[in-house]
Amino acid sequence: MKTEITYLIIGLLLVGVAVSGTMLKRLPLTATMVYLGLGALLGPLAVGLFIIDPLQRATLLEHAAEIGVIVSLFTAGLKLRVPLHDKLWWIPVRLAFLSMTITVGLVALLGAYVLGLPWGAAVLLGAVLAPTDPVLASDVQLESATDTDRLRFSITGEAGLNDGTAFPFVMLGLGLMGLHEIGEWGWHWLAVDVIWAIAGGLAIGAGGGLLVGKLVIYLRREHKEGIGADEFLALGLIAFVYGAALLTHTYGFLAVFAAGLALRSLERVQTGDTPAEQMKEMVSTGKKEELATHPDKAPAHMAETLLGFNEQMERVLEVALVLLVGAMLTPQFVSWRDLWLVPVLFLVVRPIAVLLGTPGRQIGPTQRGLICWFGIRGIGSLYYLMYAVTHGVPAEMATRLISLTLCVIAVSVVVHGVSAAPLMKWYHARGRRKAA
Repeated sequence: MKTEITYLIIGLLLVGVAVSGTMLKRLPLTATMVYLGLGALLGPLAVGLFIIDPLQRATLLEHAAEIGVIVSLFTAGLKLRVPLHDKLWWIPVRLAFLSMTITVGLVALLGAYVLGLPWGAAVLLGAVLAPTDPVLASDVQLESATDTDRLRFSITGEAGLNDGTAFPFVMLGLGLMGLHEIGEWGWHWLAVDVIWAIAGGLAIGAGGGLLVGKLVIYLRREHKEGIGADEFLALGLIAFVYGAALLTHTYGFLAVFAAGLALRSLERVQTGDTPAEQMKEMVSTGKKEELATHPDKAPAHMAETLLGFNEQMERVLEVALVLLVGAMLTPQFVSWRDLWLVPVLFLVVRPIAVLLGTPGRQIGPTQRGLICWFGIRGIGSLYYLMYAVTHGVPAEMATRLISLTLCVIAVSVVVHGVSAAPLMKWYHARGRRKAA
């Protein structure tokens, strides 16, 4: 297709995204569902504008998904304003570590004994499908830093953490396939891919976020320098901690998430006991330069400005990535025989993992039930899949894994998208009735 037509269609698409937001709220649709459908329409099944072969374009897809995930993880970190010692963190931490490990194990068993996959590929499939998605879960995540709803907090925190904690199982799967060194009895995998990579990623991200944040606040407060260009600050900090994590062979996803948490923690400490609602209000009134250099408001202004920019960039990347997923939904890479895995994953594996991973009374039955349902899969799974393909998974096995993963992502976009708005509306209405 000619370049001129390509620009025309993309332009019309973006304009349509801009003007259709309020209309979609009145329909049983989400923007993500529309992007997925348009991707399929513009792909080889219909118009043929986007011809995306995931085997031939694995490196491109890996980096595209990588960018989308790290931007979304930084955004998630900036939204989580609750101190780390708060009990609200118990549920997302258990979901991200215990529930995700259980999910990997259950999917691996299905892969080995039902799908007939070798154990390495079965573990890899479990790792690809285990993490919930920070990119496509916006309808059920925290709405802002002032939001402390337990359900939204748990889903946001889980998505932020498990996109990094799934990585050890990706490496284990590759190791069992002979594509990565795991050492005798897995000692190298445990020491390097689990302990060092997780702890190092979190430390690098937290340290980098605090270092950059304190430097910027100092320059603005004391010298009236470093004002403006916050979009470059956001991109620079993301790239800085992500690159540092990769250079030290730690997990960049966890580093970026920790950097967002560190910046928000710095704001919370600097702002003091100011309530979250008042904090947000005080940085929305006044001139930008005055707010950026104000002794009390500078940290909050920086955090909220970075969050606003990242949310905008996250939406743009979501459009592009979901279009790409839609364009890959072709008979070659999506098989009807794989669809049975989707209800098993959403209705059996996810609930079992959540219930076993979050025992106790820290969360109510309604919230736990909704967490069982909102195990949204998306761009994170696409990234891990393409990462595995670029690291030597044989073409025949890669095609099988691509088919399974695309089925899960596509159905998740539709069923979770359709159910998100009514279920969250019911949930909040129920909460208001109980509070009355």
